[in-house]
Amino acid sequence: MQYNSSQAKLSVEVVKDHAALDGCLSIRKAVFVAEQQVPLDVEVDQHDDDAVHYLVRNGDDPIGTARVYPVGNTAKIGRVAVLSRWRRMGVGTLLMSFVLQDLRKQGYVNAMLDSQTYAIPFYEKFGFSAGGNEFLDAGIPHFRMQMKLQGECL
Repeated sequence: MQYNSSQAKLSVEVVKDHAALDGCLSIRKAVFVAEQQVPLDVEVDQHDDDAVHYLVRNGDDPIGTARVYPVGNTAKIGRVAVLSRWRRMGVGTLLMSFVLQDLRKQGYVNAMLDSQTYAIPFYEKFGFSAGGNEFLDAGIPHFRMQMKLQGECL
């Protein structure tokens, strides 16, 4: 599907109801469970209940999601997913820009995430830096990435 910005009606929201949360979970199931073969009991975990979830919509249709939960003064970003037909059209960039702006407003000092190895360049463009050793999460290679949200740069 070719992206036509005049036809897309993209919006990002902080999830506030069960219907929107169901949209987030359906995206994660499509991307992580169906495409990447992550077991459902690994994909949906104990952090979902306490996390802030974000949802990208095209009109009323859920197309992208992310979640964030606190680890001290650091925001742990995870479960960033965009439906396959919407990738490489700026949806992920729109989502991450919104999430990072929201985290700064909330006063978080740092952000971290565990990036699938192939996605490191995507997160680097927002200021994240990879560190440590590659590790497997659900059998998929990842690196921990971090960035400073407030104050001096790393």
